[in-house]
This record gives sequence, structure tokens and C-alpha cells, in this order.
Amino acid sequence: MKRDLVLKVLKSAVLALFIVGAGASASFAAQTTEQQSVKFESEPLSIVSAKGGMHKFTVELAATPPQLEYGLMYRDKMPADHGMLFDFGTSRPVMMWMKNTKLSLDMLFLDQKGVVTHIQENAVPYSEAIISSNGPVAYVIELNGGIVKKLGLAIGDKVTNATISAKAAK
Repeated sequence: MKRDLVLKVLKSAVLALFIVGAGASASFAAQTTEQQSVKFESEPLSIVSAKGGMHKFTVELAATPPQLEYGLMYRDKMPADHGMLFDFGTSRPVMMWMKNTKLSLDMLFLDQKGVVTHIQENAVPYSEAIISSNGPVAYVIELNGGIVKKLGLAIGDKVTNATISAKAAK
């Protein structure tokens, strides 16, 4: 079973790299148009740590394929209490990367209930290295690099917001 999961993840990675490689020939003008056309809604999000602390953020929601693909690329800055919530619609292995992302980011990988199952701290800007969820997840939160350490966030912490709560209730 573990071998099947590894093969699934590898197939997804190869497909993602193929898709990205195919799109690399797009012109700069097309990138600029895409940047202007991808819009995100925002909502509040809270992270309750196992130690009892509550940390509040405002996150942009990435749920459509263009939003999921675009994410935080090309951003020059992000307020300390902001981030992005990627909603994959179902629980599955996820692979992220930092291509065209100027900011160092911390990534929190969440199950369907909003529990942190894996953390990647200080992802390197512009890196094309694959960052794996290390198992099925339904959501990923990207925050400014260093926030996880600063706030003492950890695996097992619980994330709540309207998007996660609505899907968990189903």
C-alpha cells in the first residue's frame, strides 16, 4: 500500500513538472495578464496550538485550479498576520513548490478536520524543489517564513475558519 502511495505521488510530480514545463514558453505578457486575472477572496483563520495559544490570521482562499496554481507567486510582501489557504477539495497527497515565489514561506499541511499533520518551515524562494505533504491532506496554509518558529506552531495544532468548518460539518 505504501508503494502505491509513493507511485501515485511520483506520477503526480512528473505530471506537475510536465505541465509547468509546457507552460514555461508562455510570454511575459501572458504572465502579466494572468497575474491580473487571478483574484482571491479573504477570510479570518485561527490556529489553536496544543499549548493553548490562539493565533489569528487573515488568509486568501485558493480553491479553483488557477488559484491553486498561482498561489502567492510574484508577491513582493505579505503582512505578518496574513497568509493563503489552499483548499484541494478532497484529501490527497499534495506537492508544493516555490517557483516564481519571492517570499520565504512556512507551509502547514492539514487534514480534513483542520489538524496540522506536517510542517515545512522557511521554504526557499524561487526553488523548484518539491515539498511533499508526506501523506493525504485537504488543505495547506502558507504563512510568512519564520512564523511557525516565532509562534511555536506544531503538528497537532488545530486550524479553524469558515471554509474548513463548512466542509468538516458535511
